[in-house]
Amino acid sequence: MIAYPDTSFLCAFYVKQSNSASAATHAAKMREPLHVTVFLAYEFRQSLRFQVWRRAANPREGIAPADAQAALLQFDADLTSGVAILAPCNFQDVFRRAEDLSKQHTTNGGHRSFDVLHVATALHLGAREFLTFDANQRKLAASEKLTVKP
Repeated sequence: MIAYPDTSFLCAFYVKQSNSASAATHAAKMREPLHVTVFLAYEFRQSLRFQVWRRAANPREGIAPADAQAALLQFDADLTSGVAILAPCNFQDVFRRAEDLSKQHTTNGGHRSFDVLHVATALHLGAREFLTFDANQRKLAASEKLTVKP
């Protein structure tokens, strides 16, 4: 595996956002399927559902239910067709690695739990690139010698 995305990349890839063109351009250049884990797929789906809830609470925030549903359907279709694949992973090992990353970086870098887990997952899977639009997560991934894109 060459690259591992985080949720910010998936959201930009599947839902129209300011980073969507960059996500699509990068994905089009990839020579492999988009690798995700069940953990990342869960967080992506949860994020879309949460954004629908935000829209219901305030129409100027979040995303419309139809947009979330379209993104979910496209993501599932990509998993079925092989555009994206579920990468098997040992989550016990990922959590051990995440604990080490947390000890090394969180008190100085302010990293959130899921961000640490995504970087730990990329490292566990042997990724060389980490795909994110999150500035703080970019720093964490780079500190672990991952090439951060797009």
